[in-house]
Amino acid sequence: MLPSDASAQRAQTAPQTKIAESSPAPQFQFNRIEAALTALCFIFMVAGIAAENLGAPTWLHTGLFLVSYLTGGYVGTRTALEALREKRLDVNVLMIVAAIGAASIGYWAEGAMLLFLFSLSNTLQAFAMERSRNAIRALMKLRPNEALRRAADGTEKIVPIEALQIGDMILVKPGERIAMDGRIEHGASAIDQSAITGESMPVERAPGDDVFAGSVNGQGALEIRVTRLAQDTTLARVIELVEQAQGRKAQTQRFLDEFEPKYAFGVIAFSLLTLVVSYFVMNMSWDASFYRAMTLLVVASPCALVISTPASILSAIANAARNSILFKGGSYLEQAASIQSIALDKTGTLTLGKPRVTDVVVAAEALGEKWFDAAFFEQLNPSGPSTPERCTADELVLWAASVEKRSEHPLGDAIVAEAQQRNLTLAQVDDLVALSGLGVTGTVDGALIQIGNKRMMEAANQVWPEPLRRRARDLESEGKTVIGISRNNHPIGFIAVADTLRPQARQALDTLRARGIHRIIMLTGDTRRVAESIARQVGIDEFYADLLPQDKVTLVERFAKQNATAMVGDGVNDAPALAVSHLGVAMGAIGSDVALETADVVLMRDDLMRLPYLIDLARRARRIVWQNIAFSLTVIVVLILSVFAITLPLPLGVVGHEGSTLLVVLNGLRLLRTH
Repeated sequence: MLPSDASAQRAQTAPQTKIAESSPAPQFQFNRIEAALTALCFIFMVAGIAAENLGAPTWLHTGLFLVSYLTGGYVGTRTALEALREKRLDVNVLMIVAAIGAASIGYWAEGAMLLFLFSLSNTLQAFAMERSRNAIRALMKLRPNEALRRAADGTEKIVPIEALQIGDMILVKPGERIAMDGRIEHGASAIDQSAITGESMPVERAPGDDVFAGSVNGQGALEIRVTRLAQDTTLARVIELVEQAQGRKAQTQRFLDEFEPKYAFGVIAFSLLTLVVSYFVMNMSWDASFYRAMTLLVVASPCALVISTPASILSAIANAARNSILFKGGSYLEQAASIQSIALDKTGTLTLGKPRVTDVVVAAEALGEKWFDAAFFEQLNPSGPSTPERCTADELVLWAASVEKRSEHPLGDAIVAEAQQRNLTLAQVDDLVALSGLGVTGTVDGALIQIGNKRMMEAANQVWPEPLRRRARDLESEGKTVIGISRNNHPIGFIAVADTLRPQARQALDTLRARGIHRIIMLTGDTRRVAESIARQVGIDEFYADLLPQDKVTLVERFAKQNATAMVGDGVNDAPALAVSHLGVAMGAIGSDVALETADVVLMRDDLMRLPYLIDLARRARRIVWQNIAFSLTVIVVLILSVFAITLPLPLGVVGHEGSTLLVVLNGLRLLRTH
């Protein structure tokens, strides 16, 4: 891992081409007025058909159909006029022209049916899009509008979250939702972070721990120091990212959007040609020729084709957001479906990224009664102490943690954490001395405690029995760091520390292989010995160690030339490699600005099983998109052929055309389901 300043510099110089500006929001927005107009269109259409069949006066059923036209065609007409003002054609223009054409030759009922079904399909499309946005609105509701702020003079006041500044102190009572990102100053509690990270169980948080806006406090009262402004909280950034993702179109959708006006122009030209040929060449009547042209205009319109992609892509993005996966846009969803290789950073991705105590070896327990034979030790080290030390594993951890508490070394933090987990009360330490590159010493209860590496123990003329040294070598071969501990210059045991694997790392990689991703590579700046140990535990055959960030970039670029490669990292020192891959995935990136900005996909939960889910969802989305495209094109071709082969009636053409649109939308909505 790079130091933080180097990481920041790397992140800033990483290519940022993937961070596209947000496109306009999707066209379809559910509107209750539009839904009401659709319902009125249906009512007046049915009334007009009934009046016509019951022999009512012409002015009555024509008037009813006219109202049906006005209500059903209002939204479409406005959209069509906007398109014409911009000198482009779309499906709205085609539908309005077809409806007016049907009325001009006396087919009021067919025109009303066309407008009703077209309006209904648009309303359902908008409703479908609205459902895909529900996850975002649900997130927005999680953010409280106010917080209880404690001023420097001790007074407390409820203020809008926009009034809070970095460094302000807010109070959160049991059961309340946390209003701002911050760090706990006083109090401890179990925090429900499921809205942000997707974790199913509350997590324990204590002074010094970070908490996120939108999470729910448990039973403890908390005093939290604000670390981010309201607009910069993790929750706010998640909402913004997903809203932008829904506005960024997939490549297939962009192609269809560009294709639509050209296709619409072709449909109008083909319909006019059909009218001319039918009337002047085939000697059909004007009404019959015009009817055929209008029917062709309806059935050839690309409504289902145009909606086939956004209905699916937006549903998939909403599904991913509900499962703690943030796609930056539809194009990245498409890219995820084509991934063939995955490169993973080790530290913080395959592993937890924090050293943990893995083994506590007490010399007395390892050697048994032989350990307490004074003659044995005198033979080992005549100049050393002849009285062997007795201690338990808890005492070994207690003495080591008491000294390491003040050392500020990452490995020492792991030993202190182990003591806390064992509920040990640390002792007072005197005469603390840090020996650079060796270890640390201190006096605990009048006894000299030495903690360090083999060189430190050798410098103190300590002789460790071969069984202990062999056990230490075995642990080191597993990629663990062994820390020796002595008391009054007498060896009493050692503690092994390692960056441990994520619990589901191997299962996630096995699942990826089952999905057909057979090339999985591990990249790490750690030593080859450590890398080999981790690779063996997770079942990775290809790994690269001793890498600098620029080395990772070179390797990922090489992999990307061979096939579509995703890079999965922690989003900080891996930012350059994330940027040059086909798909950059930031792992467990809660609170990381660099991860949210650089990656194409962000896994908000520290769960590697999100990776197979991401691939599965992307492939399902691609499959459904192409199902919709193939189905839409097939329906259009069949209906066009039917117009010429069997003189397809306009009502059947309307039903076939709009029915296919509804089926495409419903098929896309299947992606909202979590598998």
